[in-house]
Amino acid sequence: MFRKNLQYYKFCAYGFLKNLIFFGPFIILFLRDTGINFFQIGVLYSTREIANIVTEIPSGIVADKFGRKSAIISSVIFYIISFTIFYLTSNFYLFIVAMVFFGLGESFRSGTHKAMILDYLERNNLSHEKTIFYGHTRSWSKIGSAISAIISGFLVFYSGEYKIIFLASTIPYIFLLGLLISYPNYLNRSLDISMKKKNTLIMSELFSFIKTSGFRRTILNSALFDGLFKTLKDYLQPILQNLTISIPVFLFLENAQRSTIIITLVYFLLFIASSIASRHSYLFLRQFISISQAINKSYITGFVVIITCGVCYYYNFLTISVLLFILLFILQNIRRPMNVTILSDNVPSKAMATGISIESQCKTITVAILSPLIGYFADHFGIGIAVFSGGIILLILYPISKIK
Repeated sequence: MFRKNLQYYKFCAYGFLKNLIFFGPFIILFLRDTGINFFQIGVLYSTREIANIVTEIPSGIVADKFGRKSAIISSVIFYIISFTIFYLTSNFYLFIVAMVFFGLGESFRSGTHKAMILDYLERNNLSHEKTIFYGHTRSWSKIGSAISAIISGFLVFYSGEYKIIFLASTIPYIFLLGLLISYPNYLNRSLDISMKKKNTLIMSELFSFIKTSGFRRTILNSALFDGLFKTLKDYLQPILQNLTISIPVFLFLENAQRSTIIITLVYFLLFIASSIASRHSYLFLRQFISISQAINKSYITGFVVIITCGVCYYYNFLTISVLLFILLFILQNIRRPMNVTILSDNVPSKAMATGISIESQCKTITVAILSPLIGYFADHFGIGIAVFSGGIILLILYPISKIK
């Protein structure tokens, strides 16, 4: 078992603070409250992902010229700008601008912190502990999300509006800036080659990886599952809102206050469960003869859960739909440490940052395509059909994403 030193706790604190985004449990409800439909919400999500893709090269230039630490500090600044725009406006087109800044933040952050963790593990001869180590740091991210759910619920309940949670989200991110500045300088390393040579190297590595069936399937399996999860996860909010109307709890409160309490409690329990799942991902892995089998079985379980969830919502079994959504969150957090592990097993350590970047971009493309599509289905056929269709997509694509 690895020794928990100061940098380990800094990595955990990063995950904790990063996930203190108070609008997480209410983002769809906030956007719907401003009068936009599910398709427009999908467009906003897609805009965020496209901005991420388009700014991948500029973020790489910053990381190359100034180092990974500098790049991830830049990402936090972009996030703060995005939060501020959301707080100041209710205009759909300005929301697009806010999503562009959020996408910039994602671009500068995505893969960078994981690469820093993997650098740290390799430097300290702990690479064999990466599943457990990453599971621990990710579990702190989910604890941060759980605390965030409580704080956001408190803010919405007493203020009576959603906007305040965007302003409040800037506070932990200011602390996050200070934490990242304190990271040791050796984690700020960049490649000592020109950007032109770096791009040539990355393209060479990319084509080399694509030729490998194991790498292609690993990327597809992770990108499809995580991309669909990222697309669907916020639909839990309107499901919980509808569930609140149908159950006789907190009847002395107004409907908006009742739904706020229910959403807060469910998200708190959900993130605690996700934290436990992430921390103990390695125990799930031990139940299978190989990591590829564990990932494949979790993928199959995932599309079964999603399809069943959509059917249950369609037939108004709202409580079962919520429970299945919670199971999906837990499953995704069991999978993620295993995905990072099998990716690192298929990619040489010197090219790990490239491998993570390719995975991240494939996931981003998945979300950019699926978000408007799922939003369109939700507007025209209902949330149940939208969720069901997402599960069918996973099912259809399983043969090409099954890891062998």
